[in-house]
Amino acid sequence: MRTVLVIDDNPAVGTALELLFGLREIRTLHAAGPDEGLALLAREHVDLVVQDMNFTADTTSGEEGVALFRAIRASQADLPIILLTAWTHLETAVELVKAGAADYLSKPWDDNKLLASVENLLELSEATREVGRLRDERRRRQRALAERYDLRGLVFASTATLRVVELACQVARADIPVLITGPNGAGKERIAEIVQANSAVKSGPFVTVNCGALPSELIEAELFGAEPGAYTGAASKAREGRFELADGGTLFLDEIGNLPLAGQAKLLRVLESGQFERLGSSRTRQVKVRVISATNADLPALIRDGRFREDLYYRLNVIELRLPPLAERGDDILPLAEHLLDGAAVLDEGARAALQAHNWPGNVRELKNALQRAALLCSGGVIGARDLGLAAQRATGVRSGADAEPDRAMIETALRNARGVISQAASELGLSRQALYRRMEKMGIGNAE
Repeated sequence: MRTVLVIDDNPAVGTALELLFGLREIRTLHAAGPDEGLALLAREHVDLVVQDMNFTADTTSGEEGVALFRAIRASQADLPIILLTAWTHLETAVELVKAGAADYLSKPWDDNKLLASVENLLELSEATREVGRLRDERRRRQRALAERYDLRGLVFASTATLRVVELACQVARADIPVLITGPNGAGKERIAEIVQANSAVKSGPFVTVNCGALPSELIEAELFGAEPGAYTGAASKAREGRFELADGGTLFLDEIGNLPLAGQAKLLRVLESGQFERLGSSRTRQVKVRVISATNADLPALIRDGRFREDLYYRLNVIELRLPPLAERGDDILPLAEHLLDGAAVLDEGARAALQAHNWPGNVRELKNALQRAALLCSGGVIGARDLGLAAQRATGVRSGADAEPDRAMIETALRNARGVISQAASELGLSRQALYRRMEKMGIGNAE
């Protein structure tokens, strides 16, 4: 049951709040002073504290409340605290709110306003605990994965990336083709490296071919090799193809959707039999190669257009690993940023917020470029939001109209219209409650008046 601890030297306040909160099925504990309140916190589960600022007769300085607030913060840093008093100087309350107090209300309080604040904070507390539980579970799974498998130094913190990495490790030892899909710059080659590093052929070569970076007339020679004079401009001596170089190991075919149809037919044969011929040769060669392919293209659409063989698609796509764009892996952004900076500079709070707010259409590649530029432009080794240069880019991005990111004024207006009820304000803004809480915390917005 949700529990609120009221710390106030006036018994009438405890009784009144117990009746008020009881209407919302909220359990209320009452302590007459700081020592009793701290003792209750030590032995009871409490979701929220409502504390007075003065406990000694004829005292109005608020120093006792400040000391109590700091004592609670020292023992339970994330516990929400509402300050409730008739005497404290406004400046003191403002300082405590800046230090992490959830709200400040004057006596006599408005029942509706207090209930709205309490309900919102209890809701946030519950969501925070759940987020914490999921984060701890994710970290446990990540540690277990790192202990068992070679993750090639991959930096990640999101559940979405964790799922991809777990599946990559799970299928690594199976001698089957793997297709990695996802947008450009998302890190598909890193996932391919993880598959290879944990496979039965991890000691063999890892050979990469970017099918989108070669002229179509050279792709077959690149993959399968060529005899002297096999094509115009061919070398005067025989050339080994990537399949021969990767024999006993792994061949990573990036941008597989750009492979021409003639090359697709030969690739299908190699996948099925391990056999191929060099260009200009009739000699059949045999190799044992694990093939991992990747693409940002819509292969089923290419199949419908007659530009990709359906039989090859199903041969390559025995296991598909879909790597989401960076915009869907928000928890990866800051760990990646710090890893990419590698001590060259540090991010201030504004820069961290700007990185989290950006859509990252260029994914990890764009993030890397933005950080390299910012590290050169910043002063004193501290990167600010302006150094990143992301604001103008975001303004011209795909979000507009109803999909625009709500600014501070929009959020404050929605909170006023909802009379402080977070769920109602979030609905008006088209956000989830958790998303609205994150934006409020980022912008320093307290509960509505």
